[in-house]
Amino acid sequence: MTIGPVDSSRVPRFAGPATFARLPRLDQVERADVAVVGVPFDSGVSYRPGARFGPAAVREASRLLRPYHPGLDVSPFEQVQVADAGDIAANPFDIGAAIEAIEEAAGSIDARLVTIGGDHTIALPLLRAAARKHGPVALLHFDAHLDTWDTYFGAEYTHGTPFRRAVEEGLVDTEALSHVGTRGPLYGKKDLEDDRRLGFGILTAADVLRRGLDEVVDVLRQRIGERPLYVSVDIDVLDPAHAPGTGTPEAGGLTSRELLEILRGLAGCDLIGADVVEVAPAYDHAEITSVAASHVAYDLVSLLALRQENQT
Repeated sequence: MTIGPVDSSRVPRFAGPATFARLPRLDQVERADVAVVGVPFDSGVSYRPGARFGPAAVREASRLLRPYHPGLDVSPFEQVQVADAGDIAANPFDIGAAIEAIEEAAGSIDARLVTIGGDHTIALPLLRAAARKHGPVALLHFDAHLDTWDTYFGAEYTHGTPFRRAVEEGLVDTEALSHVGTRGPLYGKKDLEDDRRLGFGILTAADVLRRGLDEVVDVLRQRIGERPLYVSVDIDVLDPAHAPGTGTPEAGGLTSRELLEILRGLAGCDLIGADVVEVAPAYDHAEITSVAASHVAYDLVSLLALRQENQT
């Protein structure tokens, strides 16, 4: 028997503690198959700060999530034990120390993680923890930006560099790396050349529009194959109309519907972990961004639940 969300027929959705989807805390269950964990850290941002408040905003927006996912035909909170593991405390003044703390904490949680950030710097320690358990993983990266730059102001660890570091450290399988939703101006053509050299394939936001969702999903699944898969979602992959509350918005992005449908197309892949990052609620209004992020996290939890159920 699993312990699910608080019953909304007994306690209104707007009342009570704001755990993700009103789920039990990790310390309230004997074990968890999937854990949602926050990382309130944004010291690696290059423009707007504020993603340190993302985990709290996404949890608050997740109050309206319900226990059955009709698109995937799964009841994730019933079929596996899902719990909220709280927040990982990370040093806001020392990026190196923060990365070490996130890696250690993520590795200590005995469950498959859906992590709410926080800025995209946190993807590197999360990938380190995932690779320790699973070896080099396939990476599916949803973002307006490449995040494979080398340094910024001489710093090697920022929200624009995690995936170059991940390749250099051997954390990811370079035969199975994909960006989805990239767009906007770059510093130069060399950015694309470096990215290609690292092993990434790119499906831009324009590719999603022109090629259609079914073809995009087919291309991604072929590249992923049977490998263990890590999914990293920067909420700025969505157009600012769908996610205004983020640090580096770019025009011409995906709709929330497109992103969710691509994620649902991954059903059956060996998903081992995921993150949803760069929600900066100070720039949001009417919870547009945090609502979108909460649904993205819910779909990722549902994919993990579906995968685990199919393996048992």
